[in-house]
Amino acid sequence: MRVALVNPAWRFEHSIYFGCREPHLPLELGYARAMLEAGGHQTLLLDAALDGMDAAELAGAVAAFGADLAVVTTAPTYLFWRCAPPELRVPRDMVGRLQAVGIPTVLVGPHGSTTPEIALHKTGAGMLVRGECEEAVRALADAGGRPDGIAGLAWRAADGSVSVNGGPLATRFTDAPALRWPEAWVRRHAHHHHRFDTTPSGPGAEVEASRGCPYSCTFCAKIDFRDAYRRRDLPVLLDEIDALIAQGVTYLYFIDEIFLPQKPLLEALVDRQVQFGVQTRIDLWNPAMIALLGQAGCVSIEAGVESLSVEGRAALDKKCRMSTDELTDRLILARRHVPFVQANLILSAGDDAAEIAAWRARLREAGVWANDPVPLFPYPGSPDYRKRWGMPDDAAWERAHAHYLAQFDAMSDIQEAEPLPLPALESLAC
Repeated sequence: MRVALVNPAWRFEHSIYFGCREPHLPLELGYARAMLEAGGHQTLLLDAALDGMDAAELAGAVAAFGADLAVVTTAPTYLFWRCAPPELRVPRDMVGRLQAVGIPTVLVGPHGSTTPEIALHKTGAGMLVRGECEEAVRALADAGGRPDGIAGLAWRAADGSVSVNGGPLATRFTDAPALRWPEAWVRRHAHHHHRFDTTPSGPGAEVEASRGCPYSCTFCAKIDFRDAYRRRDLPVLLDEIDALIAQGVTYLYFIDEIFLPQKPLLEALVDRQVQFGVQTRIDLWNPAMIALLGQAGCVSIEAGVESLSVEGRAALDKKCRMSTDELTDRLILARRHVPFVQANLILSAGDDAAEIAAWRARLREAGVWANDPVPLFPYPGSPDYRKRWGMPDDAAWERAHAHYLAQFDAMSDIQEAEPLPLPALESLAC
């Protein structure tokens, strides 16, 4: 088959989206491409931002390729599948343009993973993959684009009814192929994700050393994808990293849900001329491993603290064994080895505003940045949503969105100042 893999032209006006809006490498589509080509299929990989295309140009390129099938993602990047824009207006627009030129589409991403029927209805797509998508996309192509019989697929019949073949998928991942990216994409990828200590001196890139997380914090929407912890084979990972370095990449961001201490990887990075950033939990790193992290080239740590009280962390199911003072000391220690360290806070009931301000000031004096507590959206794929309302139904995204807007008078400084209700937002034309 001829398969086009498309990351659409994202827009965020009036969205509550709090993820990064810079271009990132579309890792999920990259894995799918490698697996498709290994099976003898022809592929076209397009990313609106990295290719400098708008939606019409993307659809035109897919049509010119003569695609038998187009894969469209519903999140801007694999990095933010757990906190994607709730609205589906951009994927809906892309699907509509592709259908207008006669190309069947299959969605991949968090929306269809959690609520497949409504995702198909809203976008007009004919099929979607529930969960981690790369192996299923290959299976779908091998089957000539026929979804019946393929685990994790949902599809619409001619009469409009939806069939769902099982729950969300988890890939092996450990043997995920080493990805290769176009030279033009690497040159355009000036963004160094979550790096604030200096001006970027060369291209950045995203890589994945592990997938999933052994913890189940209430706010994390990972139940339906990227859930169980798996570690990628080190030789393959290093092959991918070395290829990026050869293309001139000077900074890597590991998109791992949780970058756990992995001594062989860090020791391998010590001798490579590249810097990197991670997201992790500082309570899982001992002093020796923090020192090695710095020696390996880590220049940015985003560490989830979430709440300053033991009760607050317990309510979020953090399973943290350190006190706030111990966490503080460990963050300050990390700052001695890594140029930028951030402690993440979320808005938790019971946390005292004066205590938060004092704690942030103490960290700031030691060179550690802690954000204003951020209000978190109860994603339908999170334990938080299920504790509040039960299993997600077709109204799950609207319910969560309305609750979120009702809870907070103002958004964070990385969100739109005037968010719209989800039905109004999804009715906006792209």
